[in-house]
Amino acid sequence: MRGHHHDLINSRLPDELILEIFRNLDSKSSRDACSLVCRRWLTLERLSRDTIRIGASGSPDALVHLLARRFPNVTNVYIDERLSVSLPVDFGRRRNASHSALSWLRLHFVSERSEPGASESDSYCISDAGLTAVADGFVKLEKLSLIWCSNATSAGLRSVAEKCRFLKSLDLQGCYVGDQGLVAIGKCCRQLEVLNLRFCEGLTDTGLVELALGCGKTLKWLGVAACAKITDISLEAVGSHCNSLEFLSLDSEFVHNKGVLAVAKGCPLLKNLSLQCINVTDEALTAVGVFCLSLESLALYSFQRFTDKSLCAIGKGCKKLKSLMLSDCDFLSDKGLEAVAAGCSELAHLEVNGCHNIGTYGLESIGRSCMRLKELALLYCQKVGDEALSEVGKGCKYLEALHLVDCSIIGDDAIYSIATGCRNLKKLHIRRCYEVGSKGIIAVGENCKYLTDLSIRFCDRVGDEALVAIGQGCPFLRHLNVSGCHQIGDKGIVAIARGCPQLSYLDVSVLQNLRDMALAEVGEGCPLLKDIVVSHCRQITDVGLAHLVRSCKLLESCHMVYCPGITAAGVATVISSCTNMKKVLIEKAKVSERTQRRAGSVISYLCVDI
Repeated sequence: MRGHHHDLINSRLPDELILEIFRNLDSKSSRDACSLVCRRWLTLERLSRDTIRIGASGSPDALVHLLARRFPNVTNVYIDERLSVSLPVDFGRRRNASHSALSWLRLHFVSERSEPGASESDSYCISDAGLTAVADGFVKLEKLSLIWCSNATSAGLRSVAEKCRFLKSLDLQGCYVGDQGLVAIGKCCRQLEVLNLRFCEGLTDTGLVELALGCGKTLKWLGVAACAKITDISLEAVGSHCNSLEFLSLDSEFVHNKGVLAVAKGCPLLKNLSLQCINVTDEALTAVGVFCLSLESLALYSFQRFTDKSLCAIGKGCKKLKSLMLSDCDFLSDKGLEAVAAGCSELAHLEVNGCHNIGTYGLESIGRSCMRLKELALLYCQKVGDEALSEVGKGCKYLEALHLVDCSIIGDDAIYSIATGCRNLKKLHIRRCYEVGSKGIIAVGENCKYLTDLSIRFCDRVGDEALVAIGQGCPFLRHLNVSGCHQIGDKGIVAIARGCPQLSYLDVSVLQNLRDMALAEVGEGCPLLKDIVVSHCRQITDVGLAHLVRSCKLLESCHMVYCPGITAAGVATVISSCTNMKKVLIEKAKVSERTQRRAGSVISYLCVDI
């Protein structure tokens, strides 16, 4: 590109076309690489970048100021105090100059914020000064996420509100902002559509009510959780002014029927409702069934004060319901689920978790009536038997995903029915269902050729013959977890290696009969493997690891704790052979000083010295 006479790309392509190409690059690394080609591309790439992510540590205030100068057209800013800061590579070719600029900014901001009694750690978290820099530098801002930014207050949020008038999405999860900041957002940001207030402990009804008054006409998405001072008063304001609301997630012990009733009556366009409110009863849920006729997704968590009456109302009124999640709802029974099945024929996703009074009959109703069901999850359902899944297998031909956890009376007959009836199955997850054995999994291998994700954890009756069938019948398998299936050994894993060349994830932990030969076969047959877990495999040694990494050059993570046959030499072999490695989990005693120096950033220790 340096030779002007040979630079055909720059001489013939206008800025607009190059900018459009940059906008369609799907990864940050590709954009960074393009920015290093020449000065023109560096300038254009800066103009085309619309999203930046910043970790709120290591003087983020200074970093925001510097980024604002580099990328004037940014519309999305994500600041997460849980992440570490990494500078973009395209700060310029003069790295020393950039470093000096950042150092000066860091000193400037730290000295500016230094006050008597201030904590030294405050300089490592974004503050109101940083938010002011966001407001000044990114005037086109549409999305702002401040995740667990504990030093940000209403003053900084007010700066954002006053200068970023096009703001459409605001995420304040874990921020201790007060009412004044939210009031400013309501007054200034009249296009706001998305607001997340999870764990905002400094807010009261005053702030949310004023925001509803200002942004009510445009607000479509609202999340509130663990805000002790948010009560029914706020929800009444939402119901009165936010008539376009489509999504509400509410987790609060301070909200009662009055607030939910107001939302149900005032927000007829509500499509997604998630509730974890211990003081809400049948009265409120019945109102949802009566007034929220557009409801498509309903999630109910830990409800102790409502019964089948609520689900009957949902089934009667919410004909468009496509997703239902019930967790720890002890007073629901088969009758409620039967009502949903009868009224909600478009149901595509159902999860029942720990609802101990829902049994076989309720799930049979789903199988007979909900023919569009695509995903079914049954967790800790001790009363659901084989007959339930037999009906699902007969009626739900489009089922693509099945999750079973601790369902003690579900066995091979149920899995056989699913396999023979739901031939489009792509994901099957089974954990601690001790009645499931090889017969059911063999049926999956013989009938579900599109399977891509299989997890059968701690199913003692599943043996090698099951994996042989999977290897022969499921060529598109990418994810396999057989952790704790003690009857599986070399034969089963070898069959997978020879029949599933697209495998990218493999967990064979706690397989006591697995030996090096199986790992060697995996290395030969699965070149796309990225993640492997061999922890607690007592017969795996350095030899097996060496064979594995010889061909699996894309490997990114390897967990191998409590494998007595693996030594420091084996760990070093994995590190040196896999240039894409991001995480190695191993005991500290098995990492040599040289390996630690070479790849300390990717090594994680299960146990540390005390």
